Amino acid sequence: MDVATRSLQAVSGVDPERFTALLSDALRGDGPALLPLDHHLPRPRIDALLQTMRPDSLRTPDGVTQLDGGEPVADDTAVVVATSGSTEAPKGVELSADALLRSARASIDRIGAGPQDTWLCVLPLPHIAGLQVVVRALVNGGRVLHPSGSGTEAITAAAGESPHVSLVPTQLRRLLTERADLSRFPTILLGGAAADEGLLTAAREAGGRVITTYGMSETCGGCVYDGIPLDGTLVRLDEADRVLLSGPTLFSGYRRDPRRTRAHRERDAEGGVWFRTGDVGRFGADGALEVRGRADEVINTGGYKVVPGEVAALVNRLDSVHDTVVVGRPDEEWGERVTAVVVPSRADAPPTLREVRAWVRERMPSYAAPRELELRSAIPLLSSGKPDLTTLRSPATMQD
Repeated sequence: MDVATRSLQAVSGVDPERFTALLSDALRGDGPALLPLDHHLPRPRIDALLQTMRPDSLRTPDGVTQLDGGEPVADDTAVVVATSGSTEAPKGVELSADALLRSARASIDRIGAGPQDTWLCVLPLPHIAGLQVVVRALVNGGRVLHPSGSGTEAITAAAGESPHVSLVPTQLRRLLTERADLSRFPTILLGGAAADEGLLTAAREAGGRVITTYGMSETCGGCVYDGIPLDGTLVRLDEADRVLLSGPTLFSGYRRDPRRTRAHRERDAEGGVWFRTGDVGRFGADGALEVRGRADEVINTGGYKVVPGEVAALVNRLDSVHDTVVVGRPDEEWGERVTAVVVPSRADAPPTLREVRAWVRERMPSYAAPRELELRSAIPLLSSGKPDLTTLRSPATMQD
């Protein structure tokens, strides 16, 4: 890591065009490193992030305010991404300009984007997926469309520009519900959460060129596309099937948290640096990486371990199910009970717990079958588009 002398500026609520200019300066080294913040966050939350990340200044639509107690970042740091994970305390991920640019170039090469192609950004700029849409456009000389919303109407309205777009599964599912013409997008990069095979099949049958992406803020976003690492990225599994990633897109460290940095960035015998993710995976027969789910989300029920994403993918295949997330909830007898939170395909014909249990037990060990079913009109999401697991682990309504 370079010497820490560069100023860090928090940015909240500025218009996308101004943010793009600031990001361009940060990547070239002509301006301060950026700490993008979601201006929709409650003010106490923003204040807490400012206190934790210690930027020198805060830029809002009203101008720039100098802050007390600011601490510099390394000279090679261009962006600090403040994550707000679904199960872990927030952290600041320091990303160098080189890592961000290499990630963008590898993505552009993989999808075959041409010079001056158009890009559609409907994900929040403070999150790595939205940020990288802008970086790809800057690298490729393209134009970025920033609609006023992120719903299906805004996405379909922009389709006439034939943009490459990054989506989360919920957005794609809603586009399918609205029967949008997915063939108008040259590429749909799908990440942020696991996507079940039924969704992918339906989207591809609707004309979408959907590429699943796997990555996180610590890897400058997606670094494995459809199970195959981007150029320069290396993937291996440890003895517990934990996914480890290496390559030029790795983060420099966690802001003001060397202990956490040491826990996740490790060197091998040859001196290579690896990032220890929170995910468990396996390699398929074709060598592609299959991410089974997060290690800290594995449900321990009666001494058996259940990967919730695998159960959710199975439940999603039921015709009566529009969307589902599977979580573990505290249980006095089982330790944790497998719980399916389901959005029905039809409100007047929801699946029953008996139906869901029978479906799963026919295809997986009986201990993986949900013991609890909660029906919702929508899955609660974080601003990143990922399911809000903290909310979903709250007590439910219907048990077996």
